[in-house]
Amino acid sequence: MSRILAIDSGLTVTKAVVFDTNGRQLGVARRNVRQLMPGPRRVERDMMDLWHQTASAIRDVMVATATDASDVLAVAATAHGDGLYLLDNEALPLGNGILSLDSRATEIINNWQISGIDRQSLAMTGQMPHVSAPSALLAWMQQEEPDRFAKIGHVIACKDWLRFCLTNALGTDRTEASTSFTDVHSQNYSDDALALFGLSALAQALPEVSHSAEIIGTISNDASRLTGLNPGTPVAAGLHDVTASALGIGAHEPGIVGIVAGTYSINECVSTTPLTDENWFCRNAVDPGYWNNMAISPASTTNYDWFLDTFCAADRKLAEASGETIHAALAPEIDAALERASSALYHPYLFGSPFGAAPSASFFGLRGWHNRGDVLAALLEGIAFNHRQHIDALRGTFPATQARLTGGASRNVTVAQLFADVLAIPMTVTDTDEAAAWGAALCAGAAVGVFERFDADPRDLAATSKTYHPRPERVSHYEERYAAYLNLAETLPDAWQQLNALEALGGRGSHD
Repeated sequence: MSRILAIDSGLTVTKAVVFDTNGRQLGVARRNVRQLMPGPRRVERDMMDLWHQTASAIRDVMVATATDASDVLAVAATAHGDGLYLLDNEALPLGNGILSLDSRATEIINNWQISGIDRQSLAMTGQMPHVSAPSALLAWMQQEEPDRFAKIGHVIACKDWLRFCLTNALGTDRTEASTSFTDVHSQNYSDDALALFGLSALAQALPEVSHSAEIIGTISNDASRLTGLNPGTPVAAGLHDVTASALGIGAHEPGIVGIVAGTYSINECVSTTPLTDENWFCRNAVDPGYWNNMAISPASTTNYDWFLDTFCAADRKLAEASGETIHAALAPEIDAALERASSALYHPYLFGSPFGAAPSASFFGLRGWHNRGDVLAALLEGIAFNHRQHIDALRGTFPATQARLTGGASRNVTVAQLFADVLAIPMTVTDTDEAAAWGAALCAGAAVGVFERFDADPRDLAATSKTYHPRPERVSHYEERYAAYLNLAETLPDAWQQLNALEALGGRGSHD
């Protein structure tokens, strides 16, 4: 049976997924990849651990789906974007990979804002640099770790590291290449962009760029031994996971808002002209002459996961012991709270925000009579409000009549309906569990001729989707709550700075 293997590596989990050529998901295997936090604002991972965990996931899914290596027609990877993965001149890992949750470059970004480099970057590259952009992290490294900087041989992204491990072929694709150093109009690397950030010395370290649905190599003998894949199996270039997710849910085309509610709040619209604004990144879409406009912040359902991990561990154990998930156990509390009037609001800024790295997460309006359901309802509303802030910016320029939602939370009927009501737009959820992986699989299939193009999706999306329509009375309700949410954010910059100053003080007391 002909099959396609896709790899999807996120910020905490790496996955291998097997699909048939009709788009049916046959199985998925997951392996955790440990995050390393060697200091404040630093979020890293061991690159070799990532590769070994990914190889193990590939072996696992091959066994679980009874996939013979000869059945695999092609492979492609997708992974978290931004952050930084470095190789030396011998193509060996140069320290840990830096994840897109990292914010060590905050001071670099502050200085670029003062000097106007951020505005110049917007005009030149289509985006304002942010704390986990390759440009900012490399500038930080040049300043703080000059010895490491001097040893840089190759600047790549997470999925590019995995495809190198699979094939020994160094390179990237169009979507990943545009994270910092491409001209927004030509869509190609720009020497002027490198010079703007003081990084001209790295011109030769940038990887060769291929189309996402182009074969860039084949499974090597070493990778074959670790994964169980046949040597010589074609590997496509793959793509950034933001773009892969939109492709996987049928949203990588003009007129549709693609939404990923996961670790990041990801909101995107495709355009046929480059339109820039400080509220979104104007980056390369898969095909030349198309742009993917992404409004993003690390402030989505990771807040919900954090709450459950921090405050509901005992409840999770009880639920699982009775054969129930913690999400199902909490659902009645949340549903009841969403129907009550409440002053509780939440800013979901645990790891970042649309306003940069300075804001922190906060609950507001809590009262003694509020219960856990009220707190969780406010938290979920805050997540939806953060998505709306990004989407309102996008749809002022990119008209859209429909939205497609993916991410783990999209499986929750309450959350999907909440998004429809908060955004006041029909919200379609497909039954594709691994949307980003399917986006990568489409590119792999197109690369070997299984599909006519990377976007020639063989699935009947209409038959496998459910659309949630906004309820007029709830739309009005959320307009008022959203206005209060925004007003609070506008009044808090000084408070956020004060809180950050407290963090810089260190411990609360001295110890003899």
